[in-house]
Amino acid sequence: MHKSRFLYSLLIITSVLLSACGASAATPDTMMQDTAAPDTMMQETATPDAMMMHETPTPDAMMMHETPTADAMMQETPGAMMESPAWFTTALTDASSGKAFSINDYNGKVVLIETMAVWCSNCRNQQNEIKALHQQLGMQEDFVSVSLDIDPNENIDNLKSYLGTTGFDWLYAVAPAEVSRDIASEFGDQFLNPPSTPIMIVDRHGVVHALPFGLKSAGDLMQDVNMYLNEGM
Repeated sequence: MHKSRFLYSLLIITSVLLSACGASAATPDTMMQDTAAPDTMMQETATPDAMMMHETPTPDAMMMHETPTADAMMQETPGAMMESPAWFTTALTDASSGKAFSINDYNGKVVLIETMAVWCSNCRNQQNEIKALHQQLGMQEDFVSVSLDIDPNENIDNLKSYLGTTGFDWLYAVAPAEVSRDIASEFGDQFLNPPSTPIMIVDRHGVVHALPFGLKSAGDLMQDVNMYLNEGM
């Protein structure tokens, strides 16, 4: 009788202990829930590609934001070559030598351009001042004078005869009709009126500067020309 009770009590105690152990032991399902899944780790840990996309600027992005474009450099850099007028490319014929040239042939130099006519006495007076200017400047390889005959009734033979009597030795040419039109369009019809002695100066950067109308002395011309001769590229 006592032995049966003892065995019964032992059985109850054993059952309680087994139940307690079962409750405290972590099941495989519980362990899977408590352990971070690989997919979850991928969401929390930045991949190398993601780090580069969000933290490291690409070479193209760095160049776009930090390197100025060629156009921007031209706008910011003093002395950048400007776009020259279309008539600068027009072929002209030197009345003395018969050789072809254009104003663009003298890019980087200072160019004095006079519009004139053979019959114009004011033009001849102005050209005497240009001759005196050349004598004062001496041998200036980076300075050129061009006299353009804008009278549509005159031709290269008229210019040759004129130069034979005056002795002027810089470039003379008959301006084609399109050149005269372009000059008038850009600077006004007064540039096609020879007695007003029109003169423009093209600086080393291709920018055209119109001088005041009227006879200009060699000293006045010297002052204007030297301003651009002393200007660097």
